[in-house]
Amino acid sequence: MNTPVDSTSPEPSAAAGERNYFKRDLFASIVIIAAIIFGMEAWSWVAPVYIMPPPELTGIEIIRILAEDYVHIFTTIARLIFAVAFSLVVGSVIGAIMGMYRPAEPYLKAIVVIFTGVPALSWMLFAIFWFKGTETRVFFILGVILIPFYALNVYDGIKALSTDLIEVVETFRPSRWQVFRLLILPHVVPYILMTTKSIIGYAARMTAFAELVSVNTGMGARMGLAQDELNMEGVIGWTILLVIVNLGVQAIVAWAEKRLLKWRPEVSVR
Repeated sequence: MNTPVDSTSPEPSAAAGERNYFKRDLFASIVIIAAIIFGMEAWSWVAPVYIMPPPELTGIEIIRILAEDYVHIFTTIARLIFAVAFSLVVGSVIGAIMGMYRPAEPYLKAIVVIFTGVPALSWMLFAIFWFKGTETRVFFILGVILIPFYALNVYDGIKALSTDLIEVVETFRPSRWQVFRLLILPHVVPYILMTTKSIIGYAARMTAFAELVSVNTGMGARMGLAQDELNMEGVIGWTILLVIVNLGVQAIVAWAEKRLLKWRPEVSVR
């Protein structure tokens, strides 16, 4: 005898599905990390220590770094967060001007597009020649690299606004500030957050690269020092810590996204 199906039984909540995804991703990450450690251990059996040190030596080096060189970690984190925050504000303003003020659009867009074509290495070399201060160098490098990402994405977000929605809002005869605050800003916030999530890993790598070539402090500079000393466990240790910093900042951005976009209903594709 078939048991009737209760059509009123609640479907799994979005929170439960999110927890399942988190558990699945966490399990996959643990498996991959374990595989990497095993591969490093196996490689260390046949390779010299300056090529691939055993994982335990790398672990000891990470502990030493956290105990003695933690200042360089905080220095890199501060540079990264400040540069991303500054680029977010300036790039969003430029993108908003491009999207809302038609006479300035072609000129600003041309500048932004040209800047995106300049290699990051060129900006780093320019900074070394142009600026004496080390912090100014890193800030300039990250700023000119990251600002165009925000400017173009905010500009595209404004251009993606629904024409019908704009016409409905304009029937109430709002001021330009009201249009920006009530229509444009809520629409472009997801674009800004998406840009931040997309570039944060790239920004972390650029921060380390800028520190390597232009300053003597920070995680990138310490990686360069470890390389000069043929200290492979130091190079690997700093790399692991840089990955952890990157993941931590991404987690902060993801948390901010959930808080700022909690008004937006989640869509599940079946």
